Amino acid sequence: MKADWPKHIAIIMDGNGRWAQERGFPRILGHREGARNVKHITTVCTELGIEILSLYAFSAENWTRPSREINLLMKLIKIYAVRERPLFMSHNTQVKVIGDIEKLPKDVRDALQKTVEMTKHNTGLILQLALSYGGRDEIVRAARDLASKAKNGEIEPEEISEDLFSQTLDTAGRNDPDLLIRTSGELRISNYLLWQTAYSEFYFTEKYWPDFKETELLEALDAYAKRKRRFGGVEFHSTSTTK
Repeated sequence: MKADWPKHIAIIMDGNGRWAQERGFPRILGHREGARNVKHITTVCTELGIEILSLYAFSAENWTRPSREINLLMKLIKIYAVRERPLFMSHNTQVKVIGDIEKLPKDVRDALQKTVEMTKHNTGLILQLALSYGGRDEIVRAARDLASKAKNGEIEPEEISEDLFSQTLDTAGRNDPDLLIRTSGELRISNYLLWQTAYSEFYFTEKYWPDFKETELLEALDAYAKRKRRFGGVEFHSTSTTK
């Protein structure tokens, strides 16, 4: 990996449905193509030496979609979690899941948890899947946890710091994203990693997720490398940490 490339990349994988509709296909075919692209981009990131890849796979707001589409998405998530286990093991990939996963169907949850358990000792790329995830929900759950500990006398309110709060989030123990990429031309972060992206660099592309290939990823990485990160202070190179 180049020294000036990000160590942690977060991606909002947007545009699957529109990709399909523009080609006259059902929306679910776009999601299937998007799932295939997850495998491609994950493999590329492994080859490039990226340390963490965080993918927004299913948001808390996605539960409002038609039930048929939700059911098909849940099936795709389960298939991916099971089918790609050999790849995760051969690539030394460690899988993590963040979000309110208790809302997922039990069979999907069980498949994901087995994959997480199988890969927990792998030391290569960390693939962090955000499922039933919302940034505000994550912050509220962390606040409730700390409030409960303070009420029970486990901590004092004045002990609550940014570091302690970070360690109470779903992403505890992992570095914040250096670069956030969103596909499909939308210019917002849609409730994704709100706390963690406070000082991330953003990159937006018109490409729909199924069309976001290695070439597009390399363009995003090169764009990131040209930026100067200051974190509210004096100039730092793009390789500086987020803390």
